[in-house]
Amino acid sequence: MVGLSGWLTDAGRITGLLCGYSCAVLVALMARVPFLERRTGSDRVARWHAMAGRYTVCLLAAHVTLILFGYAAQDGAGIVRETLSVVFDYPDMLEATIGTIVLVAVGITSARAARRRISHEFWYYVHLLTYVAVFLAFFHQLALGSDLVGNSAARAAWYVLYLGTAALVGWFRLLAPVRLNLRHRLRVESVHREAPGVFSIVVRGERLDELDARPGQFFRWRFLADGMRWTSTPYSLSAPPRAGLMRITVKALGDHSAAVGLLRPGTRVWAEGPYGSLTADRSTASKALLIAGASASPRCAPCSRPCPARSPWSTGRARPRTWHSAVSWRPSRSGVGRASCTRSTAPTERVRGSPPSPCGRPCRTSPSTTSTCAGRPRWRGTSTRR
Repeated sequence: MVGLSGWLTDAGRITGLLCGYSCAVLVALMARVPFLERRTGSDRVARWHAMAGRYTVCLLAAHVTLILFGYAAQDGAGIVRETLSVVFDYPDMLEATIGTIVLVAVGITSARAARRRISHEFWYYVHLLTYVAVFLAFFHQLALGSDLVGNSAARAAWYVLYLGTAALVGWFRLLAPVRLNLRHRLRVESVHREAPGVFSIVVRGERLDELDARPGQFFRWRFLADGMRWTSTPYSLSAPPRAGLMRITVKALGDHSAAVGLLRPGTRVWAEGPYGSLTADRSTASKALLIAGASASPRCAPCSRPCPARSPWSTGRARPRTWHSAVSWRPSRSGVGRASCTRSTAPTERVRGSPPSPCGRPCRTSPSTTSTCAGRPRWRGTSTRR
């Protein structure tokens, strides 16, 4: 084909091929492959996934527009008539059209402006429809793609790309979590109040050492209690796992996180992980400085404990708004691990009568009003629920 119709059609096929490849990459980044999650980091993989999603939607819009206008110019027909002809007369195009609509809907709900107005659960389940959209759009690529029709090597490579991606998703998103939970049988052991609106949940399981979970990593937790079983939320470990126990510390910032403090011992837990790369073995220097807000300090505290084995010292710094909301200055009451003895006053407020060091020893105070205690905490813990 030559002329305007040829240019439009060729450009549409190129963008379609790129869009098909981008769809495979997009789904592969959702597979939570441990190599990427642990070596690259979940935050970076999530950014890659978001960027790939934007590219995919843009390529999809360009592919549809260019192909329809190219076909309309070639046939000398109106754009509406050509669209109806392509959708209902071409092989596998009706399914591809449904997949296109679904993928656009996923892109719209993932926009930052839309995310502020919808719940996380609604966004999550709409996001899962990406799998359906990619599956519905796959077959028209083989039936109508000029680069794949009659080219056995290209078709074989396309099958390998998509079947390999499907294998990653099937194993790491479906089979691996099922295997983890059937083997380790996680349940809530106890719930402990650490500060107003802050709770630590101790989870007991079998053979937890096989998980190779490290301080600083996180799991996606689904508590099988009324009103919570349909929500999967990421929470980081707030203490190194030991003796068949894991601990997370949660601050009540929404309906789900507030309900975590009301869990009863014995509640079944469905977990996926461990994910994340904020671990001590990623350190490249001889010293470590961990800075976090008050609610995030439980995540940083266990990260600092493995550091002395590799470095002369490590320092943690937290910034609570008030001493009542501070979690990091005192040890956890849950009995799993030891909390860091680090405390800091916010520069915008001067706290009078700050509590003494929890370990009972003098603290080394720096000019920035941060004090770090080198002693081991001594404390007695009580649980809010047993």
